[in-house]
Amino acid sequence: MEQSVAKTIMLTGSILVVPVVVFIASILFCPRVLIQAYNWYYRLRLGLVVRYSHSGSYRFCYSSRGTPGGATPSVLLLHGFSATKDMWLPIVKHIPRNQHVVCVDMPGHEGTSRTGIEDYSIQGQVVRIHQFVQSIGLDKRPFHLVGTSMGGNVAGVYAACYPAYLTSVTLMCPAGLVYPTETEFMTRLREMENNLQEQSSIPLIPSTHQELEDMLRLCCYTPPNLPRQVMRGLLDNRVPNNGFYREVFMEIVGEKSRHSLQEKLHLITTPMQVIWGKADKVVDVSGAAVLQATLTNCQVELLDNCGHSVALERPRKAAKLIMDFLSAQEINSKDNKKLS
Repeated sequence: MEQSVAKTIMLTGSILVVPVVVFIASILFCPRVLIQAYNWYYRLRLGLVVRYSHSGSYRFCYSSRGTPGGATPSVLLLHGFSATKDMWLPIVKHIPRNQHVVCVDMPGHEGTSRTGIEDYSIQGQVVRIHQFVQSIGLDKRPFHLVGTSMGGNVAGVYAACYPAYLTSVTLMCPAGLVYPTETEFMTRLREMENNLQEQSSIPLIPSTHQELEDMLRLCCYTPPNLPRQVMRGLLDNRVPNNGFYREVFMEIVGEKSRHSLQEKLHLITTPMQVIWGKADKVVDVSGAAVLQATLTNCQVELLDNCGHSVALERPRKAAKLIMDFLSAQEINSKDNKKLS
């Protein structure tokens, strides 16, 4: 009897040990699995479900939570260059559970189709995002659009091209403007411009541990102190895509896309919220004044002790600002209806 119990314990113990050993081995020898597992678990905790939609043969990958038609409009979030839909997880964590949110992988990124440069210009991305909006039925009622960095450029141009589909827009540290003050990064970018066709190093496309640390210092006011295995996992996820990232980067800093948002400002009538880290070292915070001076319905929020990565550094504050802005827009909309 005792011997059979002991055998049973040993058997069940080995069943429990095997996945633990596999998990530890994956962290040690394939740390990218750790990043993927963390994002999967984070999405699970937040109630986000990964889905796919299609526009013809083109595939979009996105995560979503909730259903449209609530007290506030649906929220669509557009990530920045070389990021994924998962960059929004820290902000979604602080958004009410009953709010319908959609986070999409931008063209060519993560699970969304990777085609060619015609889809990677800002205007090309705007067209693809509108196809995505139609593919999931988000065009049935006006929604709120949020974009950061490259995604902010896309969101702003989208507002200029498709105003009827939007209630309002939030831009976080958007690219695509003519900035009164240039950051050191932008100055260096101009100096590098003639050599970008060569294999010169681009600060936002790291391929070594040191370059990744440098990128985090560039993007964050207080860079996260990540364990070496996590850093390795981040690099392992990024490096295989560096050729694609370079292709996209060349397109969005090229003459056709560099000032896309600036060139479309006169067409934007949608109520706009601007959130910007005062210590942004990628695109200078002086861009907020450009937006405020040009747009008649523009609310600006400048964040202390925050750099370019607002979603990473100030997620709770950003989520609150967005939800407060949505609520204010709904009140204004109801008041306008009463007056009419």
